[in-house]
Amino acid sequence: MAQSQSWGTLPPYGRAPLPPIPGMIAALGPGVIFMALAQGSGELIFWPYIIAKYGLTFLYLLLPACLLQFPIVYEIGRYTMLTGESIFQGFIRLNRIFAFFLWILMTLSFLWFGAFAAAGGTSLAALTDIPSGWSQRGQTLFWAYLSMFVFFTAILFSKVIYRLVEGFMWGVALVTFVGLLLASTHPDALEVLPSFLKGLFVPQWPMPRPWDPADATKLLTAITFAGLGGFWTLFYSYWIRDKGIGMAHYMGRITGPITGKPEVIPTSGFAPGEDEGLAHVSPWKRFLFWDISIGIGGNILTTLMTCLLAYALLYPKGLLPEHYQLAVVQSRFFEASWGPVGRILFLVVAAAFLSDTWLATVDAVSRIHTDCIYGFFPRSRSVPVRSWYLFFLFVLTAVTSITILLHEPGPLIQLSAVIGFIGTVLFSVALIFLNYVYLPSHLPSPARPGRLNLFFLSLSCIAYVILAVAYLLTIVKII
Repeated sequence: MAQSQSWGTLPPYGRAPLPPIPGMIAALGPGVIFMALAQGSGELIFWPYIIAKYGLTFLYLLLPACLLQFPIVYEIGRYTMLTGESIFQGFIRLNRIFAFFLWILMTLSFLWFGAFAAAGGTSLAALTDIPSGWSQRGQTLFWAYLSMFVFFTAILFSKVIYRLVEGFMWGVALVTFVGLLLASTHPDALEVLPSFLKGLFVPQWPMPRPWDPADATKLLTAITFAGLGGFWTLFYSYWIRDKGIGMAHYMGRITGPITGKPEVIPTSGFAPGEDEGLAHVSPWKRFLFWDISIGIGGNILTTLMTCLLAYALLYPKGLLPEHYQLAVVQSRFFEASWGPVGRILFLVVAAAFLSDTWLATVDAVSRIHTDCIYGFFPRSRSVPVRSWYLFFLFVLTAVTSITILLHEPGPLIQLSAVIGFIGTVLFSVALIFLNYVYLPSHLPSPARPGRLNLFFLSLSCIAYVILAVAYLLTIVKII
C-alpha cells in the first residue's frame, strides 16, 4: 500500500476515543524539557552580551519576546494532542511542497548545533583545566566531543529515549534554577535590582554607548532565542507525542537499539470521532496551558536572573562574553567577588545550561528527519522507524563533529538563529492554516479551536513578520 502512494501523501487519520488525562503531575514533562533546552543559548550568551554592552536599553524586549512564543507553542502542542501526529506530519498534510521547503530550511539550520556542545565545553574547560597544557580552544573541543560521545552512548543504551531526555532535562532545570537563584543573592545584584525591574518595563534611553550595527544579529538571536525560538520550537510536538499526550497515546515510542525492544509506530495519527472521549478535550487543553506555562515561565525567570547578573557584574566592568570566553568572562568576575566557590558555581550552571542542548537537539532532529522521510517517500516505510532514527542519529553526530571545527560557537549559533528566524515566520503562519482551516473539518465540534486562540496566534505571527522586516532593513543599512 505504501509503495502505491504518491510522493508526500499520508494515509487518512484513523479514529479513536480521546483518552482521559492520567493526572496533571503525571503528564508534566514536555514543558520542563522546553525550559531546560531554552536555557542553552540566549539566556547565557546573547542576552547577557546585550545587557553587558548596552545596559538596560533593550531589556524591555525580553518579556514580549518570550510571551510571543506561547500561542505558537500551544498550537504546535494542540495539533499533536488532537491527532497524535508530529507537527511536521501536519505540515505535510497541509501542503507537501511547503513542508518540503521547510524541511530543507530546518536541515540547514541544524548543521551547526554542535556549537552548543562547544559553548558548554568553554565552561568545563575553565572548570577543570583538562587536558592540562592544551590551548583554550583545544580544551573546549575536547569537552565538546566528550559530552557528545557520552550523550550518544546514553541514547544507544536507553530503553525509551524520551525518558532519558526528560530525566536529564529535569536535572538540568533544577541545577540551573537553584544555581542562578543562589548567584542572584550576590550583594551587587541585590543593589541594582530596583533599577533592573524598572528597566524590564520602561525603556532606558539614551544608550550608554553607541549602537554597533554588527550587534543586529546578536540582538535578533537574543529575541528569537528568548525561549526556544526558531525550529527548536517545533520540538515540543515530539516531546508531546513521546509522552503520550492526548491522541499520542496510540503512537509508539522510539527505543534504544541495545536494550529496548522496537515498537510499531503508526504511519499516520488518529483523530477523535463524535462522542469519543470528547469530555476529555478541556482537561487536555488545560494541561497544555500549564505545561507550556512551566516551560516559558521558568525560562523567563532564569533569563531574568542571567540578565540581572550581567547588569550587576559585567556591565560596570565592560566585560563581554565572546568567542571561546562565553562562560569564562562571567566566572572570573564571580571568582573575584566570591572566591573559588563563586567561580565553580557559575561554571557548573553554565555547563548545565549548554551541554544539554546537543542531547535534546540531536534526538529531536533525528525524529523530524525520520518523520519527513516517512511522509515524503512512501517506499521508506518498509524500513522500521527506529532504523531511520538511528541512521539520522549517526549522520547528525558525524556532521556536527565536523562543523564544530569550522568556527567559534558564538557565530555558529547566530547563523542557526538567523535561519531559524526565517523558519519561525513561515511555520507560524502555516499554523493558522493547519489548525484553523485544515484540521477543523476532521474534528468534532467540541475539539475545534476558538477565536481567542486565533487572535493571539495571529498577533504572534504579525510580530514575527515585523521583526523580520526590521532585521532585513538593518542588514541593508549595514551593507
